[in-house]
Amino acid sequence: MFEQGVIRPPSEAFSLLVRVTRNCPWNRCLICPAYKGTSFSRRSVEEVKRDIDMMAEAYGSQTSRIMSAFLQDADTLILPTAELIDIMKYLKVRFPAITRITTYARAKSMKKKSIDSYKQLRDAGLTRIHTGMESGSLKVLKMIRKGITPDDILTGGLRVMASGISLSEYIIPGVGGKTMSQEHALETARLLNEIRPNFIRVRTFAMHPESPMQKMVADGTFVHMNDEEIVAEIRLLVENLDEMHSHFRCGDFSLNLLMQVDGFLDTQKKAMLEELDKYLSLTSEEKQAYSFLQRSYPGQRPFDVVKDPKALKQLSREVEKLGKKGEDGFNKYIRMVMSSQLPQPQTDKWM
Repeated sequence: MFEQGVIRPPSEAFSLLVRVTRNCPWNRCLICPAYKGTSFSRRSVEEVKRDIDMMAEAYGSQTSRIMSAFLQDADTLILPTAELIDIMKYLKVRFPAITRITTYARAKSMKKKSIDSYKQLRDAGLTRIHTGMESGSLKVLKMIRKGITPDDILTGGLRVMASGISLSEYIIPGVGGKTMSQEHALETARLLNEIRPNFIRVRTFAMHPESPMQKMVADGTFVHMNDEEIVAEIRLLVENLDEMHSHFRCGDFSLNLLMQVDGFLDTQKKAMLEELDKYLSLTSEEKQAYSFLQRSYPGQRPFDVVKDPKALKQLSREVEKLGKKGEDGFNKYIRMVMSSQLPQPQTDKWM
């Protein structure tokens, strides 16, 4: 049977998943549980082609309905350009309706390829690259052991943009903790303004229970931010982003408190700032009620609910109960709910 990796971006929910590498070549980040306890390996072109053949047989007459594909796992661009082109060309032979091919990539691998290589990949069918920038701050990147630098992010990002391939940069509000919140927001905005990617995808920070960062919390070197503080950080970030034609995307990730903060910076930046201010202008009681509702029962309309005196009274009772469950009980509950939505390691150990 053909292989498939464990994760893909939400926007690739309907894409054919083609595994060209296994797991992550770095796999030392303190924030990502998806590949912990596994080893990285490259798959040969012939092996991937056999998988594509099996997929085509499995889909049968439905192959004509498959219009997009996502190349897995964490860093497809680590493969030579010629191999990727060979795989994509074969994929289009077996699935002739495919018009869109996307992939994950690490900034270091992106930096190693030339603009000409990207143009070749674009011509072969690669339409979008998803990459985890996480932060524009070198201090934050070092703290989470991301294994990349702002220069890696900038150089790779600019080359992708110059080639005409669409670029999605992922950022993580809250990952710098309280100590580095301002630097994280400002340096991330500065770097994004230079790259000007097609998408800026927001992934609010949640700490996995197995993460080594738990030790940093215990010794005080990392201090969690609550929802209000993270929203304020996002506001600082958005305020400092240029009005460029980049889609600032909160709506495709359930851990984002304000999923409605979503739009193009050149036309909707003001509206997004107003939405952030709308939350920040709530009373402390209303903010906690909003967080409890959105985190516990996503999909509601929290602003409408917390402005209803009767509903607010009921929600405040639940918040008060949680607050009595030990020191910082309410925020601990929120963090627990958020961490439960993270991808789980494939093994029982975090290496």
